[in-house]
Amino acid sequence: MRALLAALLWLGLGAALAATPGDSVYQLALQLEDQGGVATTLDRYRGQPVVISMFYGTCPHVCPLLISTIQRYERELPEAQRGKLRVLMVSIDPVRDTPAHLKEVAQRHRVDPARWTLARTDAASVRKLAAVLDIQYRALPDGEFNHATVVTLLDPDGRKLAATSAMLRPDAGFAAALQAATRRQP
Repeated sequence: MRALLAALLWLGLGAALAATPGDSVYQLALQLEDQGGVATTLDRYRGQPVVISMFYGTCPHVCPLLISTIQRYERELPEAQRGKLRVLMVSIDPVRDTPAHLKEVAQRHRVDPARWTLARTDAASVRKLAAVLDIQYRALPDGEFNHATVVTLLDPDGRKLAATSAMLRPDAGFAAALQAATRRQP
């Protein structure tokens, strides 16, 4: 193990590994495509608090509720703190959730395009991200998905600060974590 670490340091990779905490979501080298068709990476959000969840655009019930729940948490923040928060929603249905469809979903739900990103990635990366966020899902024969509704708050380094599955009633602990995370940001 020491030999491997020494080799990594010798190759100059040690600094890159040390820059991302071991429990950071940003360790996933995901290539995303946002609602504007722009290619980006997951670690684009480094340096600011991020609310992250997974959804699919054709979901008739739970995903609109998921988006509304995140918007409710946002409205509880003072405007200055709200401006420091980023929201990333990653599709579990990358085939149907094209950038054009994601843009339509964003417009339908009136999300703030300056702070919200609806994105897709390849199926293997969807599985990796879902596993890290503790979101279980499965495709159903009719093309719909059965999935968990987990909303996760990441710190500026991509580590989990809080998570909630509460959709119909506010989660006071999650709201407090969100307040604290956005208050700390410069």
